[in-house]
Amino acid sequence: MIVWLNGTHGAGKTTTSALVQQLLPDSRVFDAEKVGETLMDITPALCRTDNFQHWPPWRSLVVETARQVLDYTGGTLVMPMTVLVEPYWREISSGLARHAIPLRHFVLHADQETLRGRIEGDTDMGPSAFRFRHLEPYAEAARTWLHSEAEVVDTTHLTPAEAAEQIAGSVRRDVGTRGARGAGEG
Repeated sequence: MIVWLNGTHGAGKTTTSALVQQLLPDSRVFDAEKVGETLMDITPALCRTDNFQHWPPWRSLVVETARQVLDYTGGTLVMPMTVLVEPYWREISSGLARHAIPLRHFVLHADQETLRGRIEGDTDMGPSAFRFRHLEPYAEAARTWLHSEAEVVDTTHLTPAEAAEQIAGSVRRDVGTRGARGAGEG
């Protein structure tokens, strides 16, 4: 199974994913950004872009890498990754479905003021224009498609630990329900 944590910068994906991993047995964190970093290291460089997600190989390699890792390890992959372009999300989610990989999609949400404050106060990465530029595209995606495609976890007033428990609890309930249905069938 894949537990995908979506949302814009400052929502808490990285911190929460590590905590979700601790709460779900046999799970690992897979940061799909590393796939993008690998593509950025190709020389000569691929065509210029401000976002490696625009490169079609990124999307297919994320699916294939997740599939290969799950085939090798089993269990659950917790994937913290912002995807705000609906066709890209459709490509990734349908690719996972073609491999019969169950997908739980969560969006970590916070209001714009909270997100700005978190980005400004980030002591690890510091404030960045790149992160601020994604606030409006996130708001647009949230309004038009993203929130209807996922379980939304409003992190505005939650600690990362509380958000992680909410996500892990939802996943455990879902797995328990599927297990109970499977045990009653047949």
